[in-house]
Amino acid sequence: MDLNINVINDWDKWKKTLYTAISMGETVGLSGDTIAKIGTKIGDFLSSNIDPENREQRLLKELFEACSNEQKETLTKIIIKLVEKDH
Repeated sequence: MDLNINVINDWDKWKKTLYTAISMGETVGLSGDTIAKIGTKIGDFLSSNIDPENREQRLLKELFEACSNEQKETLTKIIIKLVEKDH
């Protein structure tokens, strides 16, 4: 997967990239729960280490920081649904 800074800056490209990653996980046999758990770990990392590049990412960071671990997993599942509905 080609990940460059333009993908991170552009919300629609970011969603397409995320959809590609989710699809790859499903292709190799990962369950929805496993994908959500991995997504939650990635979200924790991004929230702690990456400065958001746009207002959507800033909102996700703030939501993630306000959530409990259980809520983070729920939020991750909602984000997965968001990107899947576009495809």
